[in-house]
Amino acid sequence: MIDKTITIEDLIEDYAFSVNFLSKKGIKCIACGEPIWGTLEEACLEKNYTQKDIEAFVNELNILVKNQ
Repeated sequence: MIDKTITIEDLIEDYAFSVNFLSKKGIKCIACGEPIWGTLEEACLEKNYTQKDIEAFVNELNILVKNQ
């Protein structure tokens, strides 16, 4: 199960579909090779997402995992 403390590296390594998800949310430019460090929460906060937004992203990601 994904939570907001997962590192971006672990997220994309364990769930390849998350690259597209994160890109659509404007969180990280993984495809163009931007260095990625930190947690999902930290990356979201850098883009001024709220805790409520982060919770919604985690829920969406976990739904995607179930549908894989």
